[in-house]
Formats: sequence, C-alpha cells, structure tokens
Amino acid sequence: MTVTGPEQHRLRDFGIAIGRYPAGRFNAITDVAGVRVGHETIVSGSGPLVRGQGPVRTGVTVVLPGPEPWDRPRFAGFHRVSGVGELTGLTVVAEWGMLKGPIGLTNTWSVGTVRDALAGAAIAERGGASPLWAMPVVGETWDGLLSDVEGQHVRAGHVVAALGRAADGPVAEGNVGGGTGMVCHGFKGGSGTSSRLVAFGATQYTVGVLVQANHGHRDRLRISGHAIGPMFSVADLPIPEDAGHMYGRTALEPPAGRGGSVIVIVATDAPLLPQQCTRLAQRASFGIARTGGAGENWSGDMLLAFSTANPQIADAHGDEPPLTVGVDQLSDVYLDELFYAAIDATEEAIVNALFAAETMTGRDGNTVHALPRQPVIEALAG
Repeated sequence: MTVTGPEQHRLRDFGIAIGRYPAGRFNAITDVAGVRVGHETIVSGSGPLVRGQGPVRTGVTVVLPGPEPWDRPRFAGFHRVSGVGELTGLTVVAEWGMLKGPIGLTNTWSVGTVRDALAGAAIAERGGASPLWAMPVVGETWDGLLSDVEGQHVRAGHVVAALGRAADGPVAEGNVGGGTGMVCHGFKGGSGTSSRLVAFGATQYTVGVLVQANHGHRDRLRISGHAIGPMFSVADLPIPEDAGHMYGRTALEPPAGRGGSVIVIVATDAPLLPQQCTRLAQRASFGIARTGGAGENWSGDMLLAFSTANPQIADAHGDEPPLTVGVDQLSDVYLDELFYAAIDATEEAIVNALFAAETMTGRDGNTVHALPRQPVIEALAG
C-alpha cells in the first residue's frame, strides 16, 4: 500500500540554504526538464520479526531520465566511493558511456525483483514491437534494521505502481519509496533531493540530485559546517542496539548489525560527455563527505550522473543509424561551477532526507528517531 505521511519539512523551510547557487523551482532533481520521480511505499505489521511476513518498512523509487528512456539513451558516468553494495548495469554505462532506461532504488534483497520488473514493464509497453536490449540500473541500501529485508516484500506490482506515479514537480522525501526504512547518521533517513541553477551569462543549466540516504555515524554528522551529531547523545536519543557502531550507537565495539549505504543520482541539462558525467559524479561525493560520510567498511556509496542534453545520440541506436552523430560539449574549463553545484545539492539532498523523515518503529520494536529539527535550526542560525 502507499502511505501518505505528515507534512514534510525541508532545510529551506527554515530560511537556511547551502552554498551560493539558487535552487530550481522545486529544489529537486525534477527541476531538470524531463526528469520524473515516482515512489511506492510499503508499510505493514508490527512486533517481532517473522521472516517472510514482516514487519515491513520498505519500498521502491524510480527515476525516469527523460521521455522514452529505453529508446533514447543519455550520456552518463558513475563513481564508487565504497563498493559494498549494488548498482546494476554499471558495466554497460562504463562501456557505452550511456544510461539506457529508468533507474530504480530499493532495499538490498529486492534489487533483482526491481530490475526484472523494470524490464518487464518496458516489454509490456512495447507490445511486441522490435526487441529491446538494455540493462536496467538499480541501486540498493539495506533497511534490515526496521524491515523484514530478507522477506523480499517488494513485488513487480510495486515497481509498476512507482512507474505509474513518476512525475515532474515536487518530490516526496523522507520515509518514502526506497528510502522508507533507511537510517542516516543514527537518525531516520531515507529519500532526499535538491537542485542548483548555474548561469554562464545568458545560458543557464540545472543540476539536480536525488539520494537514498542510509549511511553515516552520528558523531560525524555535520550540516553546513556545523557539528550537529554530537548535539544528540545516544543516551538522550537512542539508536537500536541492532544498529551496531555503524550509525553511532557505540564507537569502538564491532558492529552488531550490518552497515548502511548511500546512493546518489545526479541529473543535469548541461551538455556533458560521458567522462564529464563521471567527473560530475566524483565531485558530488564531496557532498557526502561534507555531511560526515566516510565510505565506511560496511557502506556502499555509489553515484551515477547523467546528462539530458544531446538527445540526437539516440539516432546512433536506431535501425538505420547515420555514419556519424554530432554532439555538443561544455568546455571543461566551465565544469567547476557544475562541480560546486553538485556538491551543494548533494549535501542539501541528504539534509532534506533527514529533515523530512519522521520517527519510525519497525521490526522487533526497533525505533529510529527523527533528527530534532528545532535545535538544529537554532544551531545553524547561531
């Protein structure tokens, strides 16, 4: 089922912005024209964990990089900070320098289901037209602290529902979609997004970011340069024992549970070639570091960047491709501004995930508390 939560809050609702670039209209990845996002949230049950039954606190998020995603590839690149996780289809992205199809985000044990469901939806949509060849890109983070992750509760129907809901405009954040059961820096995490506008004279480009945040140690959490995590002791704001040291319950003991991860999707309408997309993904990782992320041993921190420019490259994949296809390229000397924008947007997307998320109780009564917003706002404003 789809769950509609309480009114969500974002960092800018409190008059605080990160960096010097303005945000787009929705301060979301959907500010990049053509990009759409859909969530399907699955919440059921309470009490002790019964594998295969629940409690369930999970979901799936889909990102459509533009119209006809299967037939109109986009230049893309990726970067790995820590590889203890999965983002499928990256060998094709590396080989072709292109993204061909939607992006799915979910929990660790549902990657295969989401991948197959995306492929199935494309086949059904084509209705027997010419054969489709593509490798869906699906990323994961582990929600087993709150959910029956091994029960594999995400089904093909949930993916189809998320695809059906994919839209431009505002994007829901926090306990939604693939981010439903996630934990970030010892607080309730989840889905978050942000965007930046970068102008070169009369020409303006947009950089948008979507994150699934399930990483980080509480003591390391920083927002806009302020040490926020140490403001909240584990004694005053507990972290479930099953979390181990990854989220900050203890500092020195070996982890009692598994770790977390963060997936970052970066979209831009700037005309970037594949290697430039890779470089943009690399720089966005600094936004993870700004908030205190460190690519810990149990963390899978992966970033994918794509450009919606150069739609004509689809001609090279048609039935009768031309001998050559011309493309536009942003001169490398101007990339720095996009790098800065991606860093700021990534940091703010992670913070938005924290601000939007609400306290959640899941399997075995494990409760992950939301980041207390008011003390944070006071600290940032001070």
